Amino acid sequence: MTHDGTWGISISLDEHDGRTRAEIRLHKDGSTNVRGIGWADRNPKDPDVPQIGEELAVSRALAELAHELLQSTADDIAASLHHPVTLRR
Repeated sequence: MTHDGTWGISISLDEHDGRTRAEIRLHKDGSTNVRGIGWADRNPKDPDVPQIGEELAVSRALAELAHELLQSTADDIAASLHHPVTLRR
């Protein structure tokens, strides 16, 4: 069986008062299938380096997205097999 496809990812960032939010959306077949959100809070004593907050927020959003995708996959497998499944990391 051969199956080709393209998945895309979009990342949105915003920062207000030392708090950075990243939202990542995974797109497949023209629709959003999975979403992850991550936050980073800058300690007021730390220097203002937006890149660090962005990196941390994006990494946390990617981790959430990966968890959501894994759970969605487990749900799809369970639906096709008609019994619960647990996927290992």
